[in-house]
Amino acid sequence: MGATDAFPDSAAQAGAGPAQPGGLLDVLGVAAVMLDANGRITLWSPQAEALFGWTAEEALGRSAARLLVHPEHVELVLRLFAQVMSGGESWAGVFPVRHKDGSTRLVEFRNMRLQDEHGASYALGIATDQAVLREVERDLALSVRLVAQSPIGLAVLDGDLRFVMVNPALERINDLPAEAHLGRHVRDALSFLETGVIEERMREVLATGRPLLDQFSIGRTAAHPDVDQAWSVSYYRLEDANGRVLGLATSVVDVTEQHRAATEAARARRRLAIIADASATVGTTLDVGQTAQELADVIVPELADLAAVDVLDAVLDGRRPPMPGRGGPARFRALAVAAAGETPAVRAADPTGQLAAYETERLITRCVTEARPVLVSQVGPDERRHIAADPQGAELLREAGLHSYLAVPLIARGEVLGALSLYRTDNPVPFDEDDAVLAVELAARAAVCIDNARSYQSERRTALTLQRHLMNHRPPKPTTLDIAYRYQPAQAASEVGGDWFDVIPVAGEKTALVVGDVMGSGINAAATMGQLRTTTRALADLDLAPADVLHHLDHIAGGLDPAFATCLYAVHDPHREECRIAVAGHLPPVVVRPGRPPELLDLPTGAPLGVGGVGDVTFEQTTVPLHAGDQLVLYTDGLIETRDQAIDARLDRLLGLLAEPERPLEELCDRLLGELRHGNDHDDVALLIARVRGPEG
Repeated sequence: MGATDAFPDSAAQAGAGPAQPGGLLDVLGVAAVMLDANGRITLWSPQAEALFGWTAEEALGRSAARLLVHPEHVELVLRLFAQVMSGGESWAGVFPVRHKDGSTRLVEFRNMRLQDEHGASYALGIATDQAVLREVERDLALSVRLVAQSPIGLAVLDGDLRFVMVNPALERINDLPAEAHLGRHVRDALSFLETGVIEERMREVLATGRPLLDQFSIGRTAAHPDVDQAWSVSYYRLEDANGRVLGLATSVVDVTEQHRAATEAARARRRLAIIADASATVGTTLDVGQTAQELADVIVPELADLAAVDVLDAVLDGRRPPMPGRGGPARFRALAVAAAGETPAVRAADPTGQLAAYETERLITRCVTEARPVLVSQVGPDERRHIAADPQGAELLREAGLHSYLAVPLIARGEVLGALSLYRTDNPVPFDEDDAVLAVELAARAAVCIDNARSYQSERRTALTLQRHLMNHRPPKPTTLDIAYRYQPAQAASEVGGDWFDVIPVAGEKTALVVGDVMGSGINAAATMGQLRTTTRALADLDLAPADVLHHLDHIAGGLDPAFATCLYAVHDPHREECRIAVAGHLPPVVVRPGRPPELLDLPTGAPLGVGGVGDVTFEQTTVPLHAGDQLVLYTDGLIETRDQAIDARLDRLLGLLAEPERPLEELCDRLLGELRHGNDHDDVALLIARVRGPEG
């Protein structure tokens, strides 16, 4: 008979069906024995054979008392049997029973009287081994107690993912009573969570039998809709002893506090990483605009979706910025904008390099004038109008989804230089006080870099102005020499300063050729260079010997700051066809003669100018013949010295370039600078080339 034959339709609709082996009754091994009115065995179940040891053939027809009870207990059994058969009262209890093997076993009994259609009476005994029953009872009691008192949320669901059981801990975790769980599908009972993922995990466990352990989940319960909760959830498939799937069990541990602690620790690590990144990447150059862009780049997207750096125009002009708190509009120049992606908010920010007057009601103006952060956790229409420069910008911010804003002042050495503006559009978390603290720290570090860059740029402008003023004249053209020259200042503000050259007429158609380099940089070096250059021109007018000129320059340099300089002073005499040269610590010149390799002159080096106070310093003079067509090449160390190549290799490179076919002097200057100066702009360079004219020149 099939399952459908065994159960009527009504029974099947009610959920009835054949039981699979391995249920609780099978575990208990419940035996059934029936006795007639005389106490003889008339029915004997297979479980009775397993429990008592006697087969049905051996037991049927025999007196149960004589078969199963020890002699000393027979009288008691007969009395209890008569009680059940006469009064119709059932009897339950534990009784020692004799097993076929001679042992005694305690058996739990339930006895009751039965009556057939003819009025005959029978006694039905249902029995199970007391040890097995007590073990099951203990396990059940322990399970119930553990489930009820466990601090871990526990639930059982059937195969359709409907709640069958929840413990009190899960009621507390979900903020729902058991009645709101039982009989309901998981998606209906836990509608406040992302049940799609939960249901997918449950069905996976039901299908595969593989548990899913410690699945992290975040959500908000109905009782606490504004606070994130975190849970660690595990899923197990429930099966009976024969592997039949009964449903699903789930355990839930509330890990909200651990999640919050981990989140805070992660935020702290992120802040430290941002600060470390800022320390390494902000202020790598002495350029104000580049420093501002580095600050904006390090903030996006770690702290904000959009960052803008605006500096007071007075700061860039080298003027003292206005004191905070004076009110009135402020003139800003936008230096940098960085965004995490394409967003209309970029168009709402002032274009980089643009000068604009920010009205007093703008939040960035308030940030600068009051010298304190302005935090707007939740941006509304009114705040957008005060963040943007105009209504069109406010609409762009609305379109971009701006919901939180933070402005912090850029303060260095007690002066407000500008402001850093931060916007959150895609990041759903609003700015908080911790974000403001981090932004202030980053702004303070960047402000010092910006102030340093501003100072260096101001110094560079001043030094260049001084240099141009001192070097603004064109050297006179000697009648006996063709000359070409170049001067290029260093690109870095801290390196501008001390190189110079000069061509000075001397009595008797002679010409003094000078090149020098003040040790040091900046405005002081430029000023020292100007004084030495002026003194050199005065001494040249006296027609002194080159060694004597250097001796007087050494004396003058000792009183200057910086005091040290190198110098090469040469006087060309066309009538003698020679050049007298004296060197004060400077690089040797190169002589290029037609048809011969260029020659690096081996001259007495001498001490740099300015060390005369240490002892008696003398300078030696060397006479070098110079004929028609010969060239004398003078230069400063900025032409050949680099940070990654030996000086000898660079000098060989210079000689190689001078050995090329003869070309016009102007073209030769450009050639030398283009080949030797490439990528080497950290120092000034002065270059002077003189070619002796022939009689027809």
